[in-house]
Amino acid sequence: MSDFRSFRSGTGYIRLTQLSLASFGCVIAAVPALAQADLAGATSKLTLQVATAILGEKCRRVEAPEPASLASVSLHRTFNDDFDTHPLSDMRWAPHYAGGATWPEARYWGGDGSDFRRKTSWNGEQQIYVDPRYGGRETTPLGLDPFKVKDGILSIVASRTPPALKNVLFNNEYVSGILTTQGRFAQKYGYFEVRAKIPVGIGVWPAFWMLADNGGWPPEVDIMEGRGQRPGEIAMTTHWRIPETQRVERCGFDFAVPDAPTAFHNYGALWQQDRITYFIDRRPVSEIKVPVGFNDPMYMIVNLAMGSKTFEGVGFVDGLSPANVAFEIDRISAYQIDER
Repeated sequence: MSDFRSFRSGTGYIRLTQLSLASFGCVIAAVPALAQADLAGATSKLTLQVATAILGEKCRRVEAPEPASLASVSLHRTFNDDFDTHPLSDMRWAPHYAGGATWPEARYWGGDGSDFRRKTSWNGEQQIYVDPRYGGRETTPLGLDPFKVKDGILSIVASRTPPALKNVLFNNEYVSGILTTQGRFAQKYGYFEVRAKIPVGIGVWPAFWMLADNGGWPPEVDIMEGRGQRPGEIAMTTHWRIPETQRVERCGFDFAVPDAPTAFHNYGALWQQDRITYFIDRRPVSEIKVPVGFNDPMYMIVNLAMGSKTFEGVGFVDGLSPANVAFEIDRISAYQIDER
């Protein structure tokens, strides 16, 4: 799609047609013995359990499967960041959406129009993504850093825009952060996972998701989205386009993880040739037959947006929204499927 603003993560687009988005309610139980024991780590090898039943055209929950109905998938690690250092200290992450050939990297430092790849206006977002080099309407860095690292935990911090910088930062209510691996790491098939706490509050919208590395949209895989006004509610959704009609479809579910705001959990998606399986703490919770258009490698995005007019359960920021809120991330990892 030519308009970048139309492909921000979320299950609430006005223009998207819902195939099946089930209501909130599936409470995640303790991780069964079949799952990986060491949930906190990113071992070099990983084994996941997936359902083997024939898939229909709609996505479905994986409800308390019998062990006999599961198959093992072995994987090897291809990407890992434990955030022991600042995420911009090497070349693994970029703090903005990528641009085209006419957008040299210096364009992101500042100047009129430099907010184009630093928010998604279509969603009604009220933050701008900054980094220490970014200058907003100015061409000199403002030195704003939304990324804090302590004891191996990355915090993406959204905070209210200082009044003196409001005009310089295009009148956005908040400054926040985004990290993307576009052009730096992308992979076709495999398992992609974040270990994180999910922040809450009016207008709070954390997400871990994937887009095609070729810049097209969809496909989109929303591995984890938090609904800030619904603590402990996690959305996992797949988006695709029907070639014949160009209509965009989506299918996904909400899951209850009651202590998600206070405890770290793993949220992941396994992309195989025939299906995409979503996991919470490496337990399969839903799956979908791979839709049309999932042909190119995908890259990872993690961000903390503020405000939404499209994603239910977030809402616009107001006087009760937190002045500062942190999306705490312990680790982001990717694995590729072992050849048999």
